[in-house]
Order: sequence, then structure tokens, then C-alpha cells
Amino acid sequence: MNTPNKLTILRVVLIPFFMLFAMYNIVPFSWLIALAIFIIAFFTDMLDGHLARKNNEVTDFGKIMDPLADKLLVTAALVCLTEKGIVSSWVTVIILAREFIVSGIRIAAAAEGKVIAASIWGKVKTIWQFIALSIALLIFKPVLIVDIVVWIAAVLTIISGADYIIKNAKHLSMK
Repeated sequence: MNTPNKLTILRVVLIPFFMLFAMYNIVPFSWLIALAIFIIAFFTDMLDGHLARKNNEVTDFGKIMDPLADKLLVTAALVCLTEKGIVSSWVTVIILAREFIVSGIRIAAAAEGKVIAASIWGKVKTIWQFIALSIALLIFKPVLIVDIVVWIAAVLTIISGADYIIKNAKHLSMK
């Protein structure tokens, strides 16, 4: 197993630890440990993609697991923050709905032997989700700035989802 795939697996392994510290006050300032784990997990995503491309180590496992690991990490953060009353359930549903729709399109494209690359909107959305969720984890209470940044993330999620659907609707045709 190559290094990029090990980093992807590490990201998945970090998720329960992230959730443990985000949900329960195990030690003083547990949410800051959750934030640190979230940041480390996010950077493994950037690093694994960089290494895979740089070293020509792109694998089918990585193509499937990397986006899945990303979705699991974001889902875990959203669920924890929603449970704590920090993030609106509307934001959580918007972001998760986009991820399900995009995953469905990716699966349909894969069935046709095609891989769909992320667009600039998808990358902007991902970075903004990271920023918004990091701010929410840092502040760890429902305040206006958290509402603003997570709603910006939700709007960018809608835009990136619409862009994805428009560009890839051909994979959804009924045959």
C-alpha cells in the first residue's frame, strides 16, 4: 500500500477520535483537541493527493476512498456541531445532500468508465467548509460569526453542486 493510501486510511481512523473529543468533555478543552485532529485530517487530504500525483501513485483505491474519507470527515464534523447546537441542521442537510448527489453522479460516471475531476467550485467549497468548520470548532458555541461562515459554506456547496450537476447531467440520463 502506498503512502497516499495510508494517509487516506489515517484520515478515516482519525474520525472516531475527532468525534470523541468533539462530543464529550473528556479533558479540559476537548474541543481544541477535536479541532487539532480535524486540521490534521484535513491536511492529510491535501498531502495524499499531492503525493499521489507527484509520485505517480494514483490508484483505484485512492480514487474511491479519498473522496469518501473527505465526506466522512465533513459529515462527522457537521453531525457533532449540529448535535452541540453550533451549526444549523439546515446547513448540515444542504451539505450532506450535495455530497449524496455528487456521489451518485460519480458512481454513474464510474459505471461508464469515467472519472469526474473536481471543479474549481468543488475546491473552493472544500476549502471554505474546512475554514467554516474549523472556526466553528475553535469557537465551539453558537455565535453570529459561526452562523455566517457556515452559511457561506452552504451557499458555496449549493453553487458547486449545481455546477457539478450541470456539467455532468449526461451521466444521469435514463437509458
